Amino acid sequence: MYIVTVFGNLIIILAVSSDSHLHAPMYFFLSNLSFVDICFVSTTIPKALWNIQTHRKVITYAGCITQMYFFLLFAVLDMSLLTVMAYDRFVAICHPLHYTINMNSWLCALLVLLSYIVSFLYSLVQSVVVVQLSFCPGMEIPHYFCELHQMVKLACSDTFICDTVMYFGTALLGCGSLAGILFSYSKIVPPIRGISSAQGKYKAFSTCASHLSVVSLFYCSALAVYLISAASHSSQSSATASVMYTVVTPMLNPFIYSPRNKDMKEALKILFGKETIKGITVLGGRTTTDCRAQNLRGISCDF
Repeated sequence: MYIVTVFGNLIIILAVSSDSHLHAPMYFFLSNLSFVDICFVSTTIPKALWNIQTHRKVITYAGCITQMYFFLLFAVLDMSLLTVMAYDRFVAICHPLHYTINMNSWLCALLVLLSYIVSFLYSLVQSVVVVQLSFCPGMEIPHYFCELHQMVKLACSDTFICDTVMYFGTALLGCGSLAGILFSYSKIVPPIRGISSAQGKYKAFSTCASHLSVVSLFYCSALAVYLISAASHSSQSSATASVMYTVVTPMLNPFIYSPRNKDMKEALKILFGKETIKGITVLGGRTTTDCRAQNLRGISCDF
């Protein structure tokens, strides 16, 4: 699953970067999401695989804090990028004539940069607060990685400040991100319903379907983890549920986005050298093939 996740998301990044037709805001955010997903699974799974192979479940205190920091960083980045992608779909559908002006390259870069800054600050503050806690020697974490909630529960000192920061951050970033996504789609639905043709409605909805699928997977699985943790004292149930949003969701992202997107499928064909000749046409005695595929290989299609 880890190999599929890394290579699947890496292929998305290569396809977007190699195809000039995909140099658009939606695919720019998608490639950033794929990069974050690779980093997200890499904070937990390699160590878990190493533990399985060596039959040793030991991690140093510094290693645990480092793992927790990067896990929080990329988890918040995931949420932030999903929110930014929802805003991108809102502008594309609700203000299509001003899309290229509103979603210019400068704004796209700024939105991604802000996502990184917010994620960095949150994970830094949370990690600094956890470092202030005292832990008993030989502490056992009932999880397959250093999960924030589990570490706070096992602290030997007062955790009031840490709990306050943790729940406030979760409410502000998690709920705020979800609220932003829901608000964007509440504005998207009326214009889609107003489209007269069924084909037009399907085309408009298809641009949002992949994003909605990823959002549903990520938030539903993450919410399930915290509900299970609150309702059950079984750490095994919590760890099992955590696999959904830490491993399964990043693995499914390439499979959700690629098959549903015609441009992405064409880019993948070109990336793997499997482009097909479409409709041979004769113009003034000259034969033309698919100019899109030729242009991507540096061949001129001027007639």
